[in-house]
Amino acid sequence: MPEKLLKKTACTLSPLGDSAIVITFGNGMEYSVHKKIKLLKDLLEDEPFAGFIECVPAYTNLTVFYDPLIIYKEQNKSNGNETISPFEVVRSILEMKFQDLKEDKKLIHRTVTIPVCYGYEYGPDLEYVARYNDLTTDEVIHIHSTGEYLAYMIGFAPGFPFLGGLSENIATPRRSSPRMTIPAGAVGIAGMQTGVYPISTPGGWQLIGQTPTKLFLPNVNPPSLLQAGDIVKFHPITDQEYKEMILKEGVQ
Repeated sequence: MPEKLLKKTACTLSPLGDSAIVITFGNGMEYSVHKKIKLLKDLLEDEPFAGFIECVPAYTNLTVFYDPLIIYKEQNKSNGNETISPFEVVRSILEMKFQDLKEDKKLIHRTVTIPVCYGYEYGPDLEYVARYNDLTTDEVIHIHSTGEYLAYMIGFAPGFPFLGGLSENIATPRRSSPRMTIPAGAVGIAGMQTGVYPISTPGGWQLIGQTPTKLFLPNVNPPSLLQAGDIVKFHPITDQEYKEMILKEGVQ
């Protein structure tokens, strides 16, 4: 099934298997693209169609998952013996939804502040990031902790936020050799992005600190502290404060 271009919204729709559609709005990590994705996601969740399961935002696209059996049954009720594929039905629904998008609407972002203990054993790459950018470690901490970051998507690992808005003054490439194990709560930098590892996992980001805050909450719905569209701020804490918060939260 070929993808279809919608000129009004400057996006393309293409099938993903037999139960999802990928709607692509752009090519890069841009706020204007994120805004269209978020507006459509909110509209679909507020006004779901029969057979809608969920939609998952990414940097440049929104993937809409649906139940093809429900779609097939619903369209048979409306069209009798006329056969239309579930993909065509959902695509038509989405095309109508696009007409209701108010692109001039201002997004409301939730702000989440995350405490971080920078350096020490919590940030083994902090000095490397400083040397790479010809800065002191204190300057790196100041720049990182005074920025505001937009969560463009959640992925890679449960609850992992890909945060845009990192200052180019501390941008640093990924490690040439990824670590086999990174602890939960590690705060890292990769290129022009920053993020937080919610669970222990392999990874290649430059680690500059660690947070005692839990980002993956398996017993909560949704199970991620952060959601796409959140604004994230980092607050520096001392080693002692970190340990006290760990004990209080019962993380370790």
